[in-house]
Amino acid sequence: MQGTVQGFHYGLVTPVAAYVMACLGGALGLRCITRSLHNEASWKGGWLALGAAAIGCGIWTMHFIAMVGFQVEEVRIGYDVPLTVLSLAVAIVVVGIGVFIVGYRGARPATLATAGVVTGLGVAAMHYIGMAAIRLDGDIRYDAATVAVSVVIAIVAATAALWASVSVHGFLPSLGASLVMGIAVSGMHYTGMAAMSVHLHATSGASWDGDSPTSLLLPMLIGPVVFLLLAGVVVMFDPLLVLGDGDWSRGPAAGDAPAGTPGSFFEPGARRSEQQPVPPRDGGR
Repeated sequence: MQGTVQGFHYGLVTPVAAYVMACLGGALGLRCITRSLHNEASWKGGWLALGAAAIGCGIWTMHFIAMVGFQVEEVRIGYDVPLTVLSLAVAIVVVGIGVFIVGYRGARPATLATAGVVTGLGVAAMHYIGMAAIRLDGDIRYDAATVAVSVVIAIVAATAALWASVSVHGFLPSLGASLVMGIAVSGMHYTGMAAMSVHLHATSGASWDGDSPTSLLLPMLIGPVVFLLLAGVVVMFDPLLVLGDGDWSRGPAAGDAPAGTPGSFFEPGARRSEQQPVPPRDGGR
């Protein structure tokens, strides 16, 4: 018996909320990666790790917010907690591998392609591990061609995100890149959902006895969402992260005053050049 799959049980609420979280994770991750690449004196590994965690949490949160709206009308569904947590770990670790490859080896085409493929496959793995966590009285099957399309979308999205992290430096361009990244990640998710079908067991009538998807997923989403909010606070209070290649993150250009001399924005002497010189007493004697 074919189950009736519904992916938008709450209308536009879940896809819009999922898209917002994907954009938030992407925006924070891109700013952190930019911070590490264009400010070599900073703790590079830490910024790359924070960026990878932000992107991974954003993608995972997007997936499971979207899954809150997923239902099979004939049966009740539930989720396997260890597999759900594993999907989060896969998202962060594999995105981290791609981010560190680009962060330390640069954005040469071969490097970017390798990192994009690794990260994209990790995003796809996160999605399908999350889908494997579904428990219901039936079998989930996938259309191979549509699955392949979803994997290609994940690879393209990951490659574009990594390219943007090393090529798009300003705050507003990075914001635009994160919006595009959110569309790509959401597109990958819903393409993967379109590939699935549910075949109920002939004796169906029983249903999953575990917690409802909402009661299980919403508490699990609290941790990643709180992390993204805290990462957002880090970004807000670090002007180098916010402004990217603005005046605060650029190194001194040719002819600029070196740091620590009058005219340097962050030094106590920054305003001295604006002060009028004090005339010497006694006619200069």
